[in-house]
Amino acid sequence: MTSDGTRVVRAGLPEPAAHEPSLPGPVFAAHFHLPGDVAGPYTYGRDGNPTWSLLEEAIGELESPEQPAHTVAFASGMAAIAAVLFSQLRSGDAVVLPSDGYQLLPAVRDRLESYGVEVRTARTAHDAQLDVLDGARLLWIETPSNPGLDVCDIRRLADAAHARGALVAVDNTLATPLGQRPLDLGADFSVASGTKALTGHGDILLGYASTRDATLADAVRLWRKTVGAIPGPMESWLAHRSLATLALRVRQQSAGALALAEALATRPEITGLRHPGLPSDPAHRLAVTQMRPGRFGSVVSFTLPDKDHAERFLAALTLVDEATSFGGVRSTAERRARWGGDAVPEGFVRFSVGIEEPEDLVADVMRALDAAQRT
Repeated sequence: MTSDGTRVVRAGLPEPAAHEPSLPGPVFAAHFHLPGDVAGPYTYGRDGNPTWSLLEEAIGELESPEQPAHTVAFASGMAAIAAVLFSQLRSGDAVVLPSDGYQLLPAVRDRLESYGVEVRTARTAHDAQLDVLDGARLLWIETPSNPGLDVCDIRRLADAAHARGALVAVDNTLATPLGQRPLDLGADFSVASGTKALTGHGDILLGYASTRDATLADAVRLWRKTVGAIPGPMESWLAHRSLATLALRVRQQSAGALALAEALATRPEITGLRHPGLPSDPAHRLAVTQMRPGRFGSVVSFTLPDKDHAERFLAALTLVDEATSFGGVRSTAERRARWGGDAVPEGFVRFSVGIEEPEDLVADVMRALDAAQRT
């Protein structure tokens, strides 16, 4: 199979068996029957679970269709991020992180530094992390970045890192494996929060790390076992079930996000409009070289004049929930500065487009912008 839309429907499914469901239900087990000497694949609930295995196989197929990839599922995206970083870094190592990435990365930086790891940071845009790469053990890339939606050249950075002996991990949460395949672009790890677009319904927390290197996968898996950051079987089953509609959701969300960005570009009160699919976006020329056509993600960011203006806009929306996270079937938006962890203006809005009809969503947003102006 070469089509993503076909692949997601069947990814990770077991061979058909008479009178059995196509996707077996979740396996709830703290322990398994284990006579005699210890032998796998399933021994104890913290080590492995058949429901995880099917989900991990499915994600591996999506992240790396042409070559086998090993995937390790986690209880959250942050659990996956921590597992890659802390399984690979030791006291005395150096790591390069984005200075404009996910808002919990500063907390991760503090923890790494407390363990004797040198942490360097640089912005995502213009491949600025290249300038602080020498001597690093690991390069962490986030592209498109959250929430600023800057893009960096994965291939260029991966080649430069490998030439210096460094590993490369890419946070692929915003793009999803249907929008971008970091392993094909030279990364050692593709990491994501499955809480977001991968599962898409805003009802589970999940994370994963994929790699083509079995040794790296074993190290990440051992970290999961050691700290117990395991996904629940019900969450894993729900995630696998949701994968079947991923291509449909990504297609609709990407189309809606581009339509929204084009409409927002006409509004004089909006500044700093960003969406990689918008031809006028600073990252567009690079994005089209490494992201899949028409799959530039569900997120649009922009800035309104001030905090009060942004709050009036959000309150006036009727088809959009004011909530954090992104990638869900229902559109959400929020004023990111309310969290205090992102270097953004008070009027900065991160908008996640759902699967509503684009014309309905755009009309609602335009009406809310008009209302925010008049108030």
